[in-house]
Amino acid sequence: MRMIGLFHAVLLAALVMPATAGFAADIKYPVRPIRVLIPFPAGGVADTIGRTLGERLTAQMGQPVVIDNRPGAGGRIAADLLAKSEADGYTLFVSTAGPLAISPALIKNLPYDAEKDFHAVSRVAEAINVMVVNPSSGVRNVKEFVEWAKKRAGNVRYGSSGTGQPDHLSGEFFQRLSGLQMIHVPYKGGGPALVDLVSGDIQVMFSTYAVAVPHVKGGRLRALAVTTPQRQPLLADLPTVGESLPGFAVSNWNGVFVPAKTPAAVAEKLFVELNKALKAPTLRERQHAVGIEPAGSVSRIEFAAFVRADAERWQKIIRDANVKVE
Repeated sequence: MRMIGLFHAVLLAALVMPATAGFAADIKYPVRPIRVLIPFPAGGVADTIGRTLGERLTAQMGQPVVIDNRPGAGGRIAADLLAKSEADGYTLFVSTAGPLAISPALIKNLPYDAEKDFHAVSRVAEAINVMVVNPSSGVRNVKEFVEWAKKRAGNVRYGSSGTGQPDHLSGEFFQRLSGLQMIHVPYKGGGPALVDLVSGDIQVMFSTYAVAVPHVKGGRLRALAVTTPQRQPLLADLPTVGESLPGFAVSNWNGVFVPAKTPAAVAEKLFVELNKALKAPTLRERQHAVGIEPAGSVSRIEFAAFVRADAERWQKIIRDANVKVE
């Protein structure tokens, strides 16, 4: 019966989606500038993703796309601003997992409802994370790291960009699956943490590659593996952590959201334009240059399901590790 129901759902989608896409192409949108909220400061990974997308959307849609950086509170300030914006398609939000998939399990009394206040339009990028160590450890792969760390039980420190951030929770997830006991050292950003990894004050990180790459290329750090479920063409020489530690998979995704009551035709128009933009050679070149892999969604429905599944994954990791944010 479940298979029959799935068949009917797929058949319905096949019948409805082309008509929806056609209707979306005919609507008069946009007719004025579009604002894109970025939850982190200018110059970072999310900012690069937002700006490269904005440039392409401007060229494709014929209206200016204005970037509005609203950093703070792990992305929750920008998320709250979107939740309170008009649902007309003129305010977009380039979000990471933080404010929409992680914060609901960590923060009490959020000013927004992550399930009800937002409409998921499309995934747009994978900001690849890598497990990195100091080369002085002699460790060259994940298996060797686990063996090395077990011999130093209680004395291995891992850094993160802050408590409750994806790199922190990746470390907690890694510990649960490997049986290691490591000491978490939170920093105010990934940059300062990497400086201490280079100096040897901490021993491992699950860092965004875009931030770690200067140290990796300079030989000051060694990348052992990517945290993503699959290997990344951009880093073809690196295996996944999960190849050595089955069950481990963490996606540092970025996606575009609009307010929940945005008209379906507007949301579908945005979906079509975003996925067209992701195929542009100039966008792909600029994102690849800083360790970002452009990645779209099959449909708005598929992306919404992806976000829900990711939220459930983080909720379990947070619960199992008993992570608390003061």
